[in-house]
Amino acid sequence: MGKDARPDGSGGGGDGESGGGMRTVQRAIDILGLFSEHRPALSLRQLVEASGLPKTTVLRILQTLRLNGLLWLDEHGRYTAGPTFLRWVRMADQGWRLPAPARRALRELAAEHRETVHLYVRRDVHRVCVAQEEGPQALRHIVQVGDELPLWAGGPSKVLLLGADDALLERIAGRSPSGPAHAATLRHWAAETARQGYAVSHGEHEEGLSSVAVPVRGRGGEVVAALSFGGPSARFTPERLPRFVTSLAGAARTVAGGLGALPTEG
Repeated sequence: MGKDARPDGSGGGGDGESGGGMRTVQRAIDILGLFSEHRPALSLRQLVEASGLPKTTVLRILQTLRLNGLLWLDEHGRYTAGPTFLRWVRMADQGWRLPAPARRALRELAAEHRETVHLYVRRDVHRVCVAQEEGPQALRHIVQVGDELPLWAGGPSKVLLLGADDALLERIAGRSPSGPAHAATLRHWAAETARQGYAVSHGEHEEGLSSVAVPVRGRGGEVVAALSFGGPSARFTPERLPRFVTSLAGAARTVAGGLGALPTEG
């Protein structure tokens, strides 16, 4: 592969119209990815520094994004999300909203066990939260719908690794703090999760936080999502674990019926 090549084929070495066009699209997506809930407005200087691209390239991409309503200039001359996203948000909410029985199952889980419930799907080397129901306790772990987390650790990640091939595990490991050697641990976790039927994590992403997750399976038995509880480790005791797993597994069957109406990566 050339130095700009990507495993997903989104960029080549810049040869030909197709490779250059895909590289430009990827750069635009990367720039949009610099914005977040915690950084909703960024200056040109911040975008250039964070992207590592030449200023002229960043300016050209920003102009195109502004013309299409994807970015906007605020009163301080900083870039922020544009109005086009309002339409896209409505479409995404419509497409990914769980049917009523599945949403009710998540609410009942949170009410019964008083812990926050999350539903994740895999997107390449990440997991994305597509549904959430907050538990009633003041001290709780919150991941917002739409948040993207790495797959190199965590109970839901271990579930979503079921069936993953070596190439994917190696790419995930390469992004982890432990580097490529972490692939062996990911394989072990996937095998352990397959044997147990559930996955548990304690402090793998953040000290003091734990999770327990079960697979949500499609009609063919493939893992399409992970349903999990997450919260302070002090509440995720061995005594509570069997009850967590039993309740999650029961709800996963209801959620699986609702996921059939949601979009897939294909």
